[in-house]
Amino acid sequence: MAEIDKSLPNVEQNITVPSDVEIEEELLQEQAKLEEKGGPIEIQENEDGSVDINYDPAIASVAGSTGHYDNLADHLPDDVLGRLSSDLFQNYQDYKNSRKDWESAYRTGLDLLGFKYENRTEPFSGASGATHPVLAEAVTQFQALAYKELLPADGPVRTVTVGITTPEKTQQATRVKDFMNYQLMDQMKEYEPEFDQMLFYLPLAGSSFKKIYYDEVLGRAVSKFVPADDLIVPYTATSLDDAEAIIHRISISENELRKQQVAGFYRDIDIKPGDLKEDDLQQKEHELEGRSKSGRNDDVFNLLECHVNLDLEGFEDVNPEDGEPTGIKLPYIVTLEENSREVLSIKRNYEMDDPRKNKIQYFVHFKFLPGLGFYGFGLIHMIGGLSRTATSALRQLLDAGTLSNLPAGFKQRGIRIRDDAQAIQPGEFRDVDAPGGNIRDSFMMLPFKEPSQTLLQLMGVVVQAGQRFASIADLQIGDGNQQAAVGTTVALLERGSRTMSAIHKRIYAALKQEFKILARVFKLYLPAEYPYDVVGGQRMIKQQDFDDRVDILPVADPNIFSQTQRISLAQTELQLATSNPQLHNQYQVYRNMYEALGVKNIDQILIKPLPPQPKDPALEHIDALAGKPFQAFPGQDHRAHITAHLNFMATNMARNNPVIMASLEKNIFEHISLMAQEQVEVEFRNELQQLQQMQMAMQQNPQMAQQMQNQVRMLSEKIESRKAVLIAEAMEEFMKEEKEITSQFDNDPIAKLRARELDLRAQENYRKETEAKERLNLDKMKSMMNQMTDQQKLEQNEELANLRADTSLTKTVLQHELKKDI
Repeated sequence: MAEIDKSLPNVEQNITVPSDVEIEEELLQEQAKLEEKGGPIEIQENEDGSVDINYDPAIASVAGSTGHYDNLADHLPDDVLGRLSSDLFQNYQDYKNSRKDWESAYRTGLDLLGFKYENRTEPFSGASGATHPVLAEAVTQFQALAYKELLPADGPVRTVTVGITTPEKTQQATRVKDFMNYQLMDQMKEYEPEFDQMLFYLPLAGSSFKKIYYDEVLGRAVSKFVPADDLIVPYTATSLDDAEAIIHRISISENELRKQQVAGFYRDIDIKPGDLKEDDLQQKEHELEGRSKSGRNDDVFNLLECHVNLDLEGFEDVNPEDGEPTGIKLPYIVTLEENSREVLSIKRNYEMDDPRKNKIQYFVHFKFLPGLGFYGFGLIHMIGGLSRTATSALRQLLDAGTLSNLPAGFKQRGIRIRDDAQAIQPGEFRDVDAPGGNIRDSFMMLPFKEPSQTLLQLMGVVVQAGQRFASIADLQIGDGNQQAAVGTTVALLERGSRTMSAIHKRIYAALKQEFKILARVFKLYLPAEYPYDVVGGQRMIKQQDFDDRVDILPVADPNIFSQTQRISLAQTELQLATSNPQLHNQYQVYRNMYEALGVKNIDQILIKPLPPQPKDPALEHIDALAGKPFQAFPGQDHRAHITAHLNFMATNMARNNPVIMASLEKNIFEHISLMAQEQVEVEFRNELQQLQQMQMAMQQNPQMAQQMQNQVRMLSEKIESRKAVLIAEAMEEFMKEEKEITSQFDNDPIAKLRARELDLRAQENYRKETEAKERLNLDKMKSMMNQMTDQQKLEQNEELANLRADTSLTKTVLQHELKKDI
């Protein structure tokens, strides 16, 4: 944070008055500095002792005379600031007027949330003012679903390495991920509530914004939510990147403004708080919140932060060859106070070392649905009409019930009706002046009907249409058959999630852009090494970690937007793996299922298979007897293992069990392959190093790949051919040793017959086991096909039933309309 060198009020200070000689020396030094920049300088001493220095201000204000991050408003004259303020404020009013229709539609749509009950007097006093919650339900369910999925408890950031993965890149990516999650979830206190609020505004307005920047007062990065009504762009803008200007309206208290002024971020000028102006949209939002403006004016200022391109006098873009201004407008951030229109700051909005002077983007646009222009479409625009229709139908049903339960009519008294100009209220009887008669004939009830069933059904159709569009209808996957076919499950999931999946991907893309801007802020303001404390230890991040070697992404999956979808996919995966376990990693399949369910202590529930470890021959024989897998490893004494296995194969227990014999011979062949590989590595040490270098060069330079491909192929074939010769020699030696050890059984005919009998029995058992597995898989496939057929029949029956219901409803409505016409 910048040091505060301004004098504070009410603080006693020692003031030293310089002598005349010191004043003259200081003037000479200032004159020398200005003469170095060129241009005539005149110093004129006045009669009262003051001095006037006359020079060309453009020379003193050339680029480089001020710091890149300085407030240029301190170096510009008042007349330039006045013209600039007037132009920017006029643009702000023009931009705001150009979106009046958008604000009106949004303001009207806010009433459909039903947050405020409407006391109606038409068609009668006390008529229902209830609002159907289809819009509020859609907004709330989207917000809850997106918040849980996009902002997990461990943090929303994950990282991947770019290019060839190395241990250094992996460690760098881990440091970046841990630090960003630490900042977002622990240090940036505003991130979670601001993100939560943004997800509520997004489905309403269709557009929401996040602003990411470094806060000088807080001394850290911040990510603020900006409502769509507080960010104004020109009429011609289609995106934040091509917008000629972006104006952010900021409400700030007097104390916060003073902090920024004392810190040197804004000009230290006196500004009087004026009347806080609220437009119609702000008044509607405050009305829904239950807030109203009090008579007392709070000390709150409205600042207009304008991200614009300007050609400032004295700070023009200069051609490096001839030093002449080019006339190209440069990006600046100009902040002015709305009431007084005073310019508080002018900051350069491009990097110091950027030769192109490209605009720095601080805003990220989140869209619910892509609109026809800059702003996106929300649920107010898409199902606002359905919500109004459902509200109207609901109020008519409630009013009909009220009138039916509290009848009203006329009672006899004479021929004249009293107060005949007023509407009849529920439960009211009017006096009628008429001649006598019995008491039954003295009353006449108005023909109020019960709530219409047709209207109720129509309201149900409208509500279902709104729910289908907003994807808030309950998914029926969990209520169906758990053994349903995989295709049926995926089809049901896809049918109910198409809209939400597309919205989720848009938010994912915007989050990725937000994290990249945040990484840029960390790269600029972090020290070379920054240690920080976490629970259970200390970590460190380096400034150079935020480079192009690491890509920062949201931890959420853009293709999965809810836990229901994740569980359904994991269940489908488990179903496929169960149907053919030989082709699947059962441990990983069950682990994915537990992760989808959100189980935390998976390692305590699921037994993780241990990776194979090198063992001595005796332990390998024990594993062979128990039917457990074992394998050979490099560096073992391969000949000793082969000899031990051959001796064990000569025992009656091993010879009479084909499974044991097969596992032992498999392990012997592994030892032979490794023995040949180790011999090749010794004989072709230089060639293998050359081959590795050539392969790395081909990956780094694809143009050389075709030239070196033949050399790599020839060298690989030479090594492989030598390895094949070594394996053939080892196999010949193995056959001789096996024959020598087992020769004692070759002359025993009984042993041969017994061995042949065991072989035939083993083959028969294997054939039966294979046939049983095939029959089981066939039965499973038949069952799955039958279930798919049944499910399709059910869906067809359901569609036919819906069509019949719609047809019947349409007939009823038409008959009702025909009766009215008759």
